[in-house]
Amino acid sequence: MMGAVRIVQRNALVYRRVWRGSLFSSFLQPSLFLMAIGLGLGGMVDAGGAGLPGGVRYADFLAPGLLAAAAMQTAGFESSYPVLGKMTWFRNYEAIAATPISVADLVLGELAWIGVRLTTIAGAFVLVMTAFGIPRSWRVLFAVPIVVLTGLAFAAPIMAYAATRKSSATFNVLFRFVLTPLFLFSGVFFPIDRLPDVLERAARWTPLFHGVELVRGVTLDSVPASWPIHVAFLTILMLPGIRLAQGTFRRRLYP
Repeated sequence: MMGAVRIVQRNALVYRRVWRGSLFSSFLQPSLFLMAIGLGLGGMVDAGGAGLPGGVRYADFLAPGLLAAAAMQTAGFESSYPVLGKMTWFRNYEAIAATPISVADLVLGELAWIGVRLTTIAGAFVLVMTAFGIPRSWRVLFAVPIVVLTGLAFAAPIMAYAATRKSSATFNVLFRFVLTPLFLFSGVFFPIDRLPDVLERAARWTPLFHGVELVRGVTLDSVPASWPIHVAFLTILMLPGIRLAQGTFRRRLYP
């Protein structure tokens, strides 16, 4: 595991020089969404009697969804372009492969670093939600590990895919036709039972839906009885993704 720790250390040293560039996309953007849509549009939604589950304000309903969505978006970016760059453009991984660090250490270290990034984003966003008076109990602290799990459920398979690419062209398809629809139709902005039956059933099989349900449950102190299913779904998606990433990394680095 020391090899994985060294990968985290290396990424932290690089991030120390470039952290300002990620501030907007990973933290300010969801915060602005919360203020503009949750408080601005949400005021009209509340006045119109939208009938949200539990009778909560729209801002209270939206904020946990935005936090889970931020995990997906951050993990999606961190496991795609940077991995491709280190594998193909800058060949960092080739240099690392010449050291005693194994492929397993490399993959776990990269995922651990993404977990660190997700932890800081989740912690900051929980503070923002607290400033708006949204969390209902101390259980909101569980939102941080849930966000990490949700993000890694996306990051592991995307990293496995990124290791097979030689250009970034297909990432546009990934973000536009996979992650963006998930952002819109996985329960972030409205309950999925408002969707047509076919789309509702499809939404229940998306990883973001399970992350949203867990984060919203601990934030509003209404953890669903099905929480073990949500955790299991995300875990089952993450673990094979790790194994797959180790395989694709190994094939690229040791052809």
